[in-house]
Amino acid sequence: MSELDQLPEFKKRKMHIVVPYMTQILGMSGGSGLIKLIEYEDNSFRAIFKSTFFNLQEGETKPTKSQWSTLKKRMKRHEYKVFVFKKHGEIDCEEAGDNVSLNRDYDCFFIDFGFFGD
Repeated sequence: MSELDQLPEFKKRKMHIVVPYMTQILGMSGGSGLIKLIEYEDNSFRAIFKSTFFNLQEGETKPTKSQWSTLKKRMKRHEYKVFVFKKHGEIDCEEAGDNVSLNRDYDCFFIDFGFFGD
């Protein structure tokens, strides 16, 4: 059985509620790492954010498993009804709709999530 077959039904949340939530979660010095928030038909979301959100050790190019786990825990601490998908990772910034600059000093990552009903 795939993860999609086992997903809970997500409660609809309005963008004007979810954007501030993820902006706060992805907060970092100099603002938020959130680039884009996508809402899907099943009421789940994809947050696309800057790799600079993670404090990478010198020589590292990708966040550790522990850093991803900390992000997921932070999301749950701020909203206990959040469901975070297992799959997360790097995404092409242009594909994600980040047209800010081709000379940007960051990569783009994504995390998918939804909210349980009452």
